[in-house]
Amino acid sequence: MTFQVSPDQVRTEKPLAGRVALVTGSTSGIGLAVARALAGAGSALVLNGLGRPEEGSSLALSFDDQFGIEAVYSPADMADPTAIAAMMQLASARFGRLDILVNNAGIQHVSPLESFPPAQWDAILAVDLTSAFHTTRLALPGMRERGWGRIINVASAHALVASPFKAAYVAAKHGLLGLTKVTALEAAETGITCNAICPGYVWTPLVEAQIADQARAHSIPREAVIRDVLLANQPNKRFAQVDEIGALAAFLAGDAGASITGAALPVDGGWTAH
Repeated sequence: MTFQVSPDQVRTEKPLAGRVALVTGSTSGIGLAVARALAGAGSALVLNGLGRPEEGSSLALSFDDQFGIEAVYSPADMADPTAIAAMMQLASARFGRLDILVNNAGIQHVSPLESFPPAQWDAILAVDLTSAFHTTRLALPGMRERGWGRIINVASAHALVASPFKAAYVAAKHGLLGLTKVTALEAAETGITCNAICPGYVWTPLVEAQIADQARAHSIPREAVIRDVLLANQPNKRFAQVDEIGALAAFLAGDAGASITGAALPVDGGWTAH
């Protein structure tokens, strides 16, 4: 007996089949998990991240092998508008379109405001906020022309609340949420949505290293660092997993997210419910 699969069934199993996504900062951590979730749903991908170009190209090939989708890697520096424009052009040249844009790239520096290095302030604002302006302004015309698009900004709980010693990061993430809302309003009648995912602490290799550093610095057990330092403001006392962020991004990128726009979606274990 021969079984035939209908187009509707394929669409259900791979809801993003035929779409093209670009995820900045997607060679590790949250960005990589988002890219994997979108690929699993059938989307072709432009990956991005700093590092050795051959490693990025190898990562793209692994997406081809694992998910059966086409992926390409861009080493664009998110602090460089010219490099960002070249990355966006790569997406257009390789795939002919860009349907889903995920602005995830980000950097951090912790310092009291009066001694915060101006160069660090400039770098954080460039990567965490201004890069999203450049990618968004370049993605919107094509999305408008096709009458469909999804822009997802990976912000932070710090887009909604503040913490001491993170002036640039908090300012950038608050700005990113503002950009999200403006984009959503300007594109509201075009089939394009724009939303911000606002994670609290998420389990990544960088967080694991931070736990070890804090334990040494304060001479306290690892468990105490997690509960009483890092997760002090997170009522559920657990780290979110990167796959949780990926799953939410994939939902927002699909047809089921069509009426969600201009939203700040906390994934923070209740942090911002205080």
